[in-house]
Order: sequence, then structure tokens, then C-alpha cells
Amino acid sequence: MTRTLSIRELTRNGKILADYDYIDIEDKKSHQYKGVFVASQYAKEVKELINQKISLSQKKQKENLLNYAGIADGDIGNKNFNELIAEKKGKYQ
Repeated sequence: MTRTLSIRELTRNGKILADYDYIDIEDKKSHQYKGVFVASQYAKEVKELINQKISLSQKKQKENLLNYAGIADGDIGNKNFNELIAEKKGKYQ
């Protein structure tokens, strides 16, 4: 089950967390979405999913930086993209 609450409602009645699988938190004045509370039985799975997403994002960012690392070092030469990535991964890991 799910429910949408304001932060004020949640602070007034913390026991309500036990009745729902997750609760959406919304600012009642601006109707801006603030976040979600997840039942403890799902917390581990949610944490793992978030950590996977963060890890993937960091990996993509690192690969994007590697694209420019050869340019900054001045050692590109006649290497193709895949050769440069393989070389840089060994250097920066």
C-alpha cells in the first residue's frame, strides 16, 4: 500500500510508517515532490538498487574523462579510441 503525506503529517504521526509499504512525501503548499520513505522490509533492496545506479553513473563519468585524458597528456599519437581507453584504464585504475 502507498500513501502521500506532507512532512508535517509525518512528524505528527510517525506510527503511520508501519502501515504502508512506502510513503511519498510532498510539500503540500507547492506540491513539490520531496522524497519517499520505504518500509524496512524493502530497504536493503532499495539501497542496493541506488548503489548500482550510483556506481554505473560514476563508471560512465570516469569513461568520459578517459576520452579526454590522452589529449591532456599529449600522447594520443595514431592510437584509435579503443587502444587509448585500454591504455588509460590500466594507468588510472
